[in-house]
Amino acid sequence: MQVLKFGGTSVGSVESIKQVIQIIENHRQNGDQIAVVFSAMGGITNQLIEIGRMATTGNTDYLELVRRIEDRHFNVIKALIPVKEQSKVFATIRGIINELEDLLRGVSLIRELSARTLDLITSFGERLSTTVITECAKSRGIPAQFCDARTIIKTDAQFGQAEVNYTLTNQLILEHFAKTTDLQMVTGFIGSTEKNETTTLGRGGSDYTASIIGAALNADLIDIWTDVDGMMTADPRKVPNAFNIPTITYAEAMELSHFGAKVIYPPSLQPAFARNIPIRVLNTFNPTHNGTVVSRTAERRQYTITGISSIDDIALVNVQGSGMIGVAGVSAKLFGVLAAHKISVILISQASSEHSICFAIDPRGAETVKAILDAEFATEIAHSHIDNITIERDLSVIATVGEGMKKSSGIAGKLFSVLGKNGVNIVAVAQGSSEINISVVINKNNLSKALNSLHNIFFQSEARVLNLYLVGTGLIGKTLLNQIFRQNEFLRTEKLLKVCVVGMTNSKKMLLDPKGIALDDWRERLLTEGVTTSLPAFVEKIKDYNLPNSVFIDCTSDKDIVQFYESLLDANISVVTPNKVANSGPYSEYRRLQRTALNRGVKFLYETNVGAGLPIINTVQGLITAGDQFLKIEAILSGTLSFIFNTFRPGTSFADVVREAKEKGYTEPDPRDDLSGQDVARKILILAREAGFPLEPEDVTITNLLPQACLDAPTIQDFFDELERNNNYFENLLSEAEAKNEKLRFVASFENDKATIGLKAVGVDHPFYQLTGADNIVSFTTERYKDRPLVVKGPGAGAEVTASGVFADVVSIGSYLA
Repeated sequence: MQVLKFGGTSVGSVESIKQVIQIIENHRQNGDQIAVVFSAMGGITNQLIEIGRMATTGNTDYLELVRRIEDRHFNVIKALIPVKEQSKVFATIRGIINELEDLLRGVSLIRELSARTLDLITSFGERLSTTVITECAKSRGIPAQFCDARTIIKTDAQFGQAEVNYTLTNQLILEHFAKTTDLQMVTGFIGSTEKNETTTLGRGGSDYTASIIGAALNADLIDIWTDVDGMMTADPRKVPNAFNIPTITYAEAMELSHFGAKVIYPPSLQPAFARNIPIRVLNTFNPTHNGTVVSRTAERRQYTITGISSIDDIALVNVQGSGMIGVAGVSAKLFGVLAAHKISVILISQASSEHSICFAIDPRGAETVKAILDAEFATEIAHSHIDNITIERDLSVIATVGEGMKKSSGIAGKLFSVLGKNGVNIVAVAQGSSEINISVVINKNNLSKALNSLHNIFFQSEARVLNLYLVGTGLIGKTLLNQIFRQNEFLRTEKLLKVCVVGMTNSKKMLLDPKGIALDDWRERLLTEGVTTSLPAFVEKIKDYNLPNSVFIDCTSDKDIVQFYESLLDANISVVTPNKVANSGPYSEYRRLQRTALNRGVKFLYETNVGAGLPIINTVQGLITAGDQFLKIEAILSGTLSFIFNTFRPGTSFADVVREAKEKGYTEPDPRDDLSGQDVARKILILAREAGFPLEPEDVTITNLLPQACLDAPTIQDFFDELERNNNYFENLLSEAEAKNEKLRFVASFENDKATIGLKAVGVDHPFYQLTGADNIVSFTTERYKDRPLVVKGPGAGAEVTASGVFADVVSIGSYLA
């Protein structure tokens, strides 16, 4: 024996009802013995409640809504029942509608809508849908019989959410099914008292009906047909990566359902649980999918947790006071009064000191609850044993559920860690003694970010997502996007990391898309869909999106962009940049960014500030973290100047070498920007700070490489003319070095708390002597590397290596967030 239940979306249209009848026919062809339970057509129950409320005010517009309900059922009859059989069914439906109108007329006259009357009004939804579908089935030759659940399910008189009298109900169900062989088409949601007063079984009551009947008949299986492929690891509307759970235990399903998983209604599990009857959740619109089987045990799965669910809107009631400590009966009194007023509590959390108890409730009843508790604890409040009872609104609760949590350590740590790294503050925590559920209360505006972060971390067969916002689509930014595009598949399959660019901007256009910007046509989208760039608007949009695992990448040298770094870090958004401005300004600003990133649990990474993709800053940070102390730093930190002095040889003009460097793209448009040493000054300043020395920009001394006349030249051409006129000056420097078997190098040094920059001649025994091309080189002398300095050498400029360094920083953030 199987019991099938079809929900409101499954019977909400002509096409869906066709599918329902096909499913029923398939079962009959397979020889299955079945009974079928139906909900009202989708949305009808809510309309009936609204109609009842309109009638109490005397608003006769309710008649138009009644007419729409009638038309909706008539349309099904016209579409699915042969014309010659329609008149009889029309008459039946018309009779039910007349009964509803008479009832509403009475409500309108007395201007009162009791819970008892509302139950009767809402019962019409299931009575209408089941009547129509029964007749549709009969017209297909199926020996179907309409069964009014009020005749077989008996309840108490708690209208709105009646309690079932199982002894009498089970007897009536067995008697009814024993005297017929026709397929029973049963109205869900409704029952009746022993006085035959219509009652309803509460929210999701049609599931409950199916479970009651299945338990009474000791069914082999109960199928709940809905509009999704079974229960999911999370709500797919909030977590796009959510996927189907093939099997789940009763306890897990109860926990997930209680905390917002709306696929199945928790009380419907209770009768089935008592008889150990599996419940299968299936999709009417995808009937070949296996769905989810809910039973006493579930198959072993690769994930520690089973699913994540949430209640979007709750209020937290906090009762606290020193007078509660060690006083017996406070909790009993608190929850006793809530029970007496039939107030449902979603979650409870109590401090171990007994100083406070907080509990979550539906926010619509928050003020009522406060008034009740204020009255109940008036004496305790008056004597300051209990402080004022407070209500905190705009909160959500997330439940992480799974039988596997019992046997695994570190689940709570992982949960709190990932929320902390994404800036999600936890307001309250509750964990049941069964150890299959950890629930946290958070601010409502962080719900989507929290759900996606938790899903990414607990279900890692799905790649965790890193959301990137890129400023600057010039040479470095463009190269970075190309590198991400080429490497994305490797990161997804080998590192379980999905790098998703969700925003980009340049000096003209900006484009944001939280679903992601495809990197094979980003230029076209930025050009055609992008809007005029506004950095403040771009940054505010990033904060508004509040996406998990967000990273802001600044691939510019713009001085204005760095003003946004602190607010981004403070919003729990990591920052990666080759832009040296932020780290080479006042020391206090440098430290403030460091502290903000540390306090917010995010990353501020800038490996490419010095040496492009070379591991220079990471090396310094690693040595400092390990307790080493820096004695001296020597470095060639300009690829441009490295090329110039590696190329400048006897017989060559210094001006020609600089001109060649400019033509190769090694210099800025005005080569003096490189030859002035200012860029090198910023780099040695950053290295000294990373080594633990609080230097200011003015503490760096630069010995000018160029004669003053070259610096003062009004145009670039005039500058080259001055270089030609001063060629003897540079040739003399080269000759003096050659005579000593030395080479000219533009060196930045830090030693004895002093940073200096200038041209220097180095001998054969110096690590900089063999430098070639445009390479950078850094020599670290520390307490642990005193006799033989630690040297890092390699290409220190160029779009590919710089973008590669930025990319490496991004990937390291992905690893950190994991």
